[in-house]
Amino acid sequence: MITLNLNGKDHALDVPEDMPLLWVIRDVAGYSGTKFGCGMGLCGACTVHIDGQATRACITPISLAVGKQVITLEALHADPVGQALQAAWLELGVAQCGYCQGGQLMTATALLRGNPNPDEAQIEAAMAGNLCRCGTYNRIRAAIQVAARKLREGQA
Repeated sequence: MITLNLNGKDHALDVPEDMPLLWVIRDVAGYSGTKFGCGMGLCGACTVHIDGQATRACITPISLAVGKQVITLEALHADPVGQALQAAWLELGVAQCGYCQGGQLMTATALLRGNPNPDEAQIEAAMAGNLCRCGTYNRIRAAIQVAARKLREGQA
């Protein structure tokens, strides 16, 4: 048995230590916000936070998450930065198909928690590993800037 702290709750799980965290989250724990995209850590659809760091769940074995706090999209509403980003996403109509947006939001949240005032280059660098087949990159960057500004100004 492995104990995983997922979204603030401990889950006792009977899974192999090398099972990818993505499948533990989706198939065993039942959280569906974390998506399978490429299975190689290249697209970002599976991004979660492990101790606050944006991490690709599809290539991370559960053994690396034991004893750490794992946060998925389902808990993002409890984070003030996540709330500000979600509001900016809605305000600017970022999502089209929406498949990648969970990973985009998780990566953007980690960015703004570490750097509350990123410039264009820093946003571009942080978000570079997240792919969007619909091409909403300009709106994603704009939403990050809007959320950062509102957080700095105390409007979020």
